Amino acid sequence: MARSFIMVKADTGRARALLERFSDLDYIADANVVAGDIDIVLEAEADEVADIIDSVATNVRAIEGVVDTKTYVCLE
Repeated sequence: MARSFIMVKADTGRARALLERFSDLDYIADANVVAGDIDIVLEAEADEVADIIDSVATNVRAIEGVVDTKTYVCLE
């Protein structure tokens, strides 16, 4: 099982609205609005790391209001 945390930078004022969109995506196990340099932290789980990376590249980044993402893959 592969696990990753995805940091999402959102357009101003869009973070809470984006949470609903993320919950419908494959591999997203949890989503939280946070305070700081990023706006949302997503937790993703899949059988393979490649599934998560592909989902971020094709699904998460395609959502209107997402400005930037950074994906951190868990090593254990």
